[in-house]
Amino acid sequence: MKIHSYNEWDPLRSVVVGRADHANWPVHDPVFSSESERTLWKQTPVPSGPVPDWIIAEANEDLDQLVGVLRSLNVEVSRPDDFNFQIHDGMYNYCPRDRLLVYGDTVVNPAMMYPCRDMELQCYHDIVDAAPRYLFMPRHEGMILDAANIARLNDKWIFLESASGNRAAYDWLCSHFTDVNIELCNFYAGVHIDSTIVPLREGLVLVNGSRVTPENLPQSLKDWEVIYCNHVEEQGFFQYPYASKWIALNMLVVNPHTVIVDKNQSTLISWLEKNQFTVIPMQLRHSRTLGGGFHCVTLDLHREA
Repeated sequence: MKIHSYNEWDPLRSVVVGRADHANWPVHDPVFSSESERTLWKQTPVPSGPVPDWIIAEANEDLDQLVGVLRSLNVEVSRPDDFNFQIHDGMYNYCPRDRLLVYGDTVVNPAMMYPCRDMELQCYHDIVDAAPRYLFMPRHEGMILDAANIARLNDKWIFLESASGNRAAYDWLCSHFTDVNIELCNFYAGVHIDSTIVPLREGLVLVNGSRVTPENLPQSLKDWEVIYCNHVEEQGFFQYPYASKWIALNMLVVNPHTVIVDKNQSTLISWLEKNQFTVIPMQLRHSRTLGGGFHCVTLDLHREA
């Protein structure tokens, strides 16, 4: 297994695609339990306990189709090991992007926002074992980081300071990646960055216009062509939206000319095609219910520079 990935757009050669098996909403995780107090969605309660079997089945169907498409594009695909999160009051393997941060040949095990998600690490032991350099972020030293809080732009990173990534984790990363210019941004108080900043290729980025403006645009992107997206087609969800409608921007760049995008996003697809992208329209029927689009449910291990 080769680990070599510096950005979000170089040609994809090897990737992890998640699983929805045994997906669960934690009951005893103290941080997850506080969601009911922080959430802006008040119409229905935050879920707890096992995710319904029919949602798991449909989510796995969609993930399996994604695996098939990636393999048809000559991308090597691996999957997380199976684990019964329902028995152990964990969460899921649906979003491997959250669990590990890959940069070059280094793999970082971050101190995730929900402590129960630490158990997911055992499902990726082959990646940890293959990493030439492995860094462990201590859990009980005040640091919080989900790997999806970071957008990688080669020797520049954009770090979103939010509920899932704090200043202490930012400082820790700066001390361990001294060759990287890590820019701290806080334009969105939610969680991850990949429904807000979407690098499509070097010099071209799509941003969420409801969160990012020319005034708060990260300095790292000042010389890039920036496309502000102000509208997406809103998808449905079951009972509680664990992701906002902006999960529609969460796409997977296969190479600088090919992207996998939610098939319902007709306006976005039209814009991408006008900008000479080959668009592969696919579906993740439960992206809002489970909180993960195409970038979330994948973790690139090898991108060929």
